[in-house]
Amino acid sequence: MQLHLIRHPHPAVEPGICYGQTDLGLAESAIEVAARLRPLLPDAFVLHASPLARARLLAEALGAPRPDDRLKEIHFGDWEGRSFADIGSAIDDWAADPLGFRAPGGESAREMTTRVLAWLHETGVRLQFDPFADTPPHLVVVAHGGPLRAIAGHLLGLPPERWLSLDFGCGQVTRIDVERWGVVLKWFNR
Repeated sequence: MQLHLIRHPHPAVEPGICYGQTDLGLAESAIEVAARLRPLLPDAFVLHASPLARARLLAEALGAPRPDDRLKEIHFGDWEGRSFADIGSAIDDWAADPLGFRAPGGESAREMTTRVLAWLHETGVRLQFDPFADTPPHLVVVAHGGPLRAIAGHLLGLPPERWLSLDFGCGQVTRIDVERWGVVLKWFNR
């Protein structure tokens, strides 16, 4: 099975603004990004997406997505929509514990990972396969950096502390092949 992970196009937001689950529009055309990405995708696939506009608009340009709230970006609570300059030194607490820190009223990266991996398990993408089961269809996911890191890091067997090193580019696709015998990163950020 081919798993294609696509980060949404560049959002319409000023640099330096914290925007996790803030529902933003796009700074570039979803239709143009979809046309650029389409040749990299299989002919037939099941399409899943975050319902936030910046992911959903691209997913709709690619096909008929199955939206799922579990694919939303991490929720930054009271930090949403604020500049990092206004948040100030509280960012140091996040940097000290990037997996466990929770912004006031938000969620931690661990909590986000729990919901994303619940979605992944439900789709049938697993590291252990039933050799007598039908091959699952190819999957395309349009989401955000945080959930894509959790999916890829988990499937590739990386420790969660290393997932931040997976830097998914806006409007780019990564392919991971999930086989009965294991997982292969075929390409990253095309």
